[in-house]
Amino acid sequence: MATNIGMMDSAYFVGRNEILSWINDRLQLNLSRIEEAASGAVQCQMLDMTYPGVVPMHKVNFVAKTEYDMIQNYKVLQDVFNKLKINKHIEVNKLVKGRPLDNLELLQWLKRYCDSVNGGIMNENYNPVERRSKGGRERNFKGSHKNSKSLQANNSHNPSSGDGMGLNKTSGTKQGKTGAAAVGVNSLMEIQALSKEITDLKLSVDLLEKERDFYFAKLRDIEILCQTPELEHLPMSVAIKKILYAADAKESALAGAQEIICQSANAGETDEDNDPSIN
Repeated sequence: MATNIGMMDSAYFVGRNEILSWINDRLQLNLSRIEEAASGAVQCQMLDMTYPGVVPMHKVNFVAKTEYDMIQNYKVLQDVFNKLKINKHIEVNKLVKGRPLDNLELLQWLKRYCDSVNGGIMNENYNPVERRSKGGRERNFKGSHKNSKSLQANNSHNPSSGDGMGLNKTSGTKQGKTGAAAVGVNSLMEIQALSKEITDLKLSVDLLEKERDFYFAKLRDIEILCQTPELEHLPMSVAIKKILYAADAKESALAGAQEIICQSANAGETDEDNDPSIN
C-alpha cells in the first residue's frame, strides 16, 4: 500500500478541486476550501470509511474550532495510523494553522492511500451522515434560539398601539431592517469572494515556493557533485559550474559552457591524432 509516497509522485499533483470533490462525494459534505478540513475530522472519517469500525468516531469532533480541539482529532488519527501500522508523520502544528498547502498535501496523500486500499471504489454500505452523528460533539444552534427568545421579549415589551403612528413606525423599522439585511448579505458575499481569492493566491504562492525549493535542492546537489575532487576539474564539471555561477541573469551562460565542452573534445581529438601508438 502507498504509505511512503515521494514528493514528486503523481499523487501530489492532484488538484484542489479534485480533492474537494473526492471528499464531498464520499462523505456527503459541501466543502469549498481545503482549509475547511484542517480540523482533522475529515481525515478520520475517510479512514473510518476505508476501514469501517477502526476509528473511534465518538472521539472525533466535527465542529472543532480551536487548535486544542483540532489536536485531539489528530491524536485520534495518529492512533489509527499506529493501529494500522501506517508509517506517516503528521505535521499537526502546521495543519491546525489552516495553511492550504500543508492540508492539501496531507489530503493528496490520504486520497492516494485510500485508493490503494479500495481501488478508488466507494463503500456503498457506508453511511457517512450516520457515522458523523456518532462524533464527539454535534453542532448546536444556540444563537438562533437566543435570537428567537430576544425577538419574543421585544414583542412582549412593545405591543402595537393600533394607531397610525405606531403602524408607520413599525413599517419604517421593517423597511430599515430589510435594507440593512440586504447590505449585510452583499457585504458577506464580497467578503467570502475576497477570502476565497486570498486563499487561492496563498495556495499559488505556497506551490511556487515548494517548486522553487525543490529545484534549488536539485541544483545544490549538482553543485556539490561538481565540487568533489575527482570531478571538479573535468570539462563537464567546469561547464556546469559556469552555468551555475553565472552572475548576469539576462545573458545565458550556455554558450560559454558549450564552448568549454567543444574545446575539450577538440583537444582530445588532437591528442589522438598525435599519438603514434594509434597510427
